[in-house]
Amino acid sequence: MLEAVGLSVAETDVYRALVVAVTASAGEVSTATGLDARTAERLLGALEEKGLARRVEGTSGRFAANPPDVTLLPQLERRADELGKARAAVSELMETYRRNAWIRDAGEVVEFVTGAGALRQRLRQVQDSAREELLWFCRAQYVAMPSGTNQAEFDALARGVSYRVLYEQAYFDDTGGMENIVRAVRAGEAARTVPTLPLRMAIADRCVAICPLAPAGPAGDPREVTAVVVRGSSLLEALVALFERYWDIGAPLRVTPEGRIGAHVLESDADSLTIDDQRLLSLMVAGITDESIAGQMGISRRTVQRRIQHLMTIAGVASRMQLGWQAARRNWV
Repeated sequence: MLEAVGLSVAETDVYRALVVAVTASAGEVSTATGLDARTAERLLGALEEKGLARRVEGTSGRFAANPPDVTLLPQLERRADELGKARAAVSELMETYRRNAWIRDAGEVVEFVTGAGALRQRLRQVQDSAREELLWFCRAQYVAMPSGTNQAEFDALARGVSYRVLYEQAYFDDTGGMENIVRAVRAGEAARTVPTLPLRMAIADRCVAICPLAPAGPAGDPREVTAVVVRGSSLLEALVALFERYWDIGAPLRVTPEGRIGAHVLESDADSLTIDDQRLLSLMVAGITDESIAGQMGISRRTVQRRIQHLMTIAGVASRMQLGWQAARRNWV
């Protein structure tokens, strides 16, 4: 118990016996502790050297214990101070280790790519090297790769790589946005849409992700475009989980035989709906604005609103949100 102040178990037993007896000889200590007399005498001498015991004057071979608060507490305080300094030193070493380990490993986990040209090249490389799957967050306004110029996707789709792409609603307002989605879906892309996306991102085979850091579109010097490339790590796992979360809540985008975004066929419970009704519903559920729907369908915005009101009446609902839910439940889209 007193090993912390430098006493062995046997020395502790002898010192405890002295404290109890006040004064004792080697023989009495031997009897009290079960040690042989020679060992008891040796240990009493050791305690005397450590300042824990003293010889009683005027006696023959008797010892007394020095007060514990005088002999042991100062040692404990010194040890506590030394332990505190050692703890601080260990903490400093650990911080240095973590910092240096991160610096050493960071280049294997995170890489920065600067310049629009370098970013385009890296996007092509990860798509060309993909063997199974590409996951993509596609925001409005391109940063380095203009819409419709990603030939690497069609090459990858042709060799059997699957693409799952999430488009934010504002993308449909980009020049050629609708046409590019139609072309990609026809080539095999699985597409969905959500109101907004938090970042631009492409993930290849769940091994490497590329995230452009520009908050908006192509404004500014293309040489200053920066992206981060993330490889196998908990950060990459978090990005994959983020994609899957948004994919789960995304509205599917389908393409009609005529090459328009809309539904494929009418279900038996939707006999009262026309093909145009289903197409309008698909565009509405995708979050496309009334103006964009009108432009896609070649009708006025007022007509779009009137038809949506008519569909709400058919579905027996009072809001567009309820209409979207009923359309999905009845498999109208």
